[in-house]
Amino acid sequence: MGIEIRNISKTFGTFQVLKNIELSVPDGELLALLGPSGSGKTTLLRIIAGLEFPDSGSIHLNGEDASSRTASERRIGFVFQHYALFRHMTVFENVAFGLRIRPRKFRPSRDEIRERVTALLKLVQLDWLAERYPSQLSGGQRQRIALARALAVEPKVLLLDEPFGALDARVRKELRAWLRRLHDEINVACVFVTHDQEEALEVSDRVAIMDKGRIEQVGTPEGVYDSPANPFVYNFLGNVNLFHGRVHNGKARIGDIEIDAPDHQGASDSPAVVYSRPHELEVSRERYGTDAISASIVRIQSVGHNVRLRLKRADTEQFLEAEIPKDRQREMEFKIGEAVFVKPRQVRVFIANPSDLPVNYQI
Repeated sequence: MGIEIRNISKTFGTFQVLKNIELSVPDGELLALLGPSGSGKTTLLRIIAGLEFPDSGSIHLNGEDASSRTASERRIGFVFQHYALFRHMTVFENVAFGLRIRPRKFRPSRDEIRERVTALLKLVQLDWLAERYPSQLSGGQRQRIALARALAVEPKVLLLDEPFGALDARVRKELRAWLRRLHDEINVACVFVTHDQEEALEVSDRVAIMDKGRIEQVGTPEGVYDSPANPFVYNFLGNVNLFHGRVHNGKARIGDIEIDAPDHQGASDSPAVVYSRPHELEVSRERYGTDAISASIVRIQSVGHNVRLRLKRADTEQFLEAEIPKDRQREMEFKIGEAVFVKPRQVRVFIANPSDLPVNYQI
């Protein structure tokens, strides 16, 4: 059954943080809430948990309306960014805490608590640290203990608020893979808040992309990356090159070049924004066809298995970014200052809203 979010709105003072949010997360799914700071991600997570209450709308957990229930009544597991472990308690006692404070009639026996906590510590691969204190653990170990504590109460839903935000890049990458494996074992509805695009795309089953209190797009990681619904999603998911032009009868014109725009056959001389990602630009010394842009190379940077080229258009002096394999760079031996031609292999064209256009817009 999982989580059903129905028409949720929330205002703080005069600022509307959430605007008519509709979203469902079935059992066994890990959904990432992705968006810039201030988009409403954490507020939505706190409303699901019962730590905040909406102005309108309802939250349904496993088919039941939980909107009026307190956080303790919702059986939610919540993992915070900064662990929130009790410093004066051992690892074992931190994980056992939620079980020990249950009302007596619902509280497991001492032996049952020990058995469950030991099993959870083995699940997160830290049973050998049971008698240590949080100050004796690394950041990654503390975060795993925080997750074990959230799981101890057998939650119906698991919520994670930027759980790896305080960790260094290497540890974050390790824990992302570990969380994915762990989630596949526990099989509960899980909502994971992050502003890190790579993290969301790598870990989740689906991604909900938020901006200014609204959900802009929901889909699989591959779906939202390859088929962004609008310019905001395209801009937010990784580096992009942005071109301004016009669309007429299925053709987009950018400066002196023309590109097919079959999604806009009915457009009549409409302002447009055209996007292409760095790896979708082809760079060569020869002009092949009419859809190539004259440019010069201003910077060459090695990035892992690829080489990043910063280019300056000859017609508008706009900067572009292309990414090519290192083997291609060894073959071509591009040099800084060299004149080249840039050809977009793939583009997405959107009819422009006035807010998408620069102040001094021109083709």
